Formats: sequence, structure tokens, C-alpha cells
Amino acid sequence: MSSDKVRNPYLSAIYQQYLEDQDAGLFISKVSRCYTQGTLERLVVHPRREVRRAAVLALGSLGDYNANHCLGRALLDEDRAVRTLAENSIRSVWCRVGSEEHCRELGVVMRLCGAKQYQQAAEQATELIAKAPWVGEAWYQRALAHFHLRRFAEAIRDGHEALEVNPYHFLAAAIMGQAYLALGNNVSALESFRRALRLNPDLESVRGHVVRLARTVEDA
Repeated sequence: MSSDKVRNPYLSAIYQQYLEDQDAGLFISKVSRCYTQGTLERLVVHPRREVRRAAVLALGSLGDYNANHCLGRALLDEDRAVRTLAENSIRSVWCRVGSEEHCRELGVVMRLCGAKQYQQAAEQATELIAKAPWVGEAWYQRALAHFHLRRFAEAIRDGHEALEVNPYHFLAAAIMGQAYLALGNNVSALESFRRALRLNPDLESVRGHVVRLARTVEDA
């Protein structure tokens, strides 16, 4: 069915108002009063791109980890704006899994990584993983810390675990590629980078690695 013949949901009007006034708080407030998470997830595949944009934007603030699947699919949307919004939103919902305590602890790990306190970040992530191994972001954050500590084998292991828990975690695939590259394993690095691109085609730095490594592997 043509998108011109599809009923335009009220979400589209809320989104247009947001584009005009740039009031994110008002946008989220209006959406939360009118839509459930389940409805927003269904609208992520709406024929109209502005509806899809609004849905993925709203899920970034209102969605929990249950939105991971639909946002993961939105990373492959034909509309670049949808893909960009989906990338921001999915990274937000990755931090909303487990109890409030788990989320707080994950926040600590992420802040430590952001501050380049990688040893402390790895230790805190290890404590969180012991209590909540289903938190894929904890595995990824520890992989990131290991990578910066030059523990490349450990980074690869944790990247694998992150992807086992969360198969949409394109950052875990990318860090595995970086770790394999540091170990001189170009074949596995290329495979990991390609996996990251399959999940999120807009990773331009990863695409550059794929182009260079493909030539290297083919010439070997």
C-alpha cells in the first residue's frame, strides 16, 4: 500500500511540533500520554518515514530493553534519519536492562571507561557481570576496558559474550575487530568488522577497515 494512502497517526503531528520548537521534553511528555511502548514498536515499521523517525526517537527515552529488537531492525531502515535516531536510541535501551541497581552499576562502569580509568572499569564490570550476566552492555564495557589495557584476547572473549547476550550489539563486534587487528589476525578482524556493518551499515570507520582488510586478505 502506498504511504500516501496510509492513515497518518497523531504521532506524526507531535513529531512535526517537536521539529518546530525543539522541545524534547514536551515531545516525550505528549508521546508518553498517548502511546504505549508496544504501539511505538509497531510504528517503527510504519510506511511513513516521519512516523518511523518519531517512533525510534521516542523509544530512546521511553523504551526499555524490550525495544532492542525493533530498534536493531531500524538500524537497517532505508531512511538515513531513522537509522541515525535508531542508533542513538538503541544505545540508550542497552543501559536499561536488569534492576535499578544494575543500571546504576552499569552507569558507574561507563563513567569509568569514559574517564579512561580502565582498570577500575574492568573490575566494576566484573562485579556486575557476576550478578547479572544478562547485561550485555556490561560485557561490552569490560571488553572496551580490556582493549585499552591491551588485553586483546580478553576483549575478544567479552565481545563474544556481549553478542551472545545481545545479537544487535554492533559496538561489541567492532571492538572485537579492533582487538583481532591488534593481534595481527586480519581474517578474524575482517569477519568481525563485517558483522558490525551488517548490524549497523552506517559505521563509516568500520567500513574503512573492511575495505582495507579485504584487500590485504585477498592479496595474501
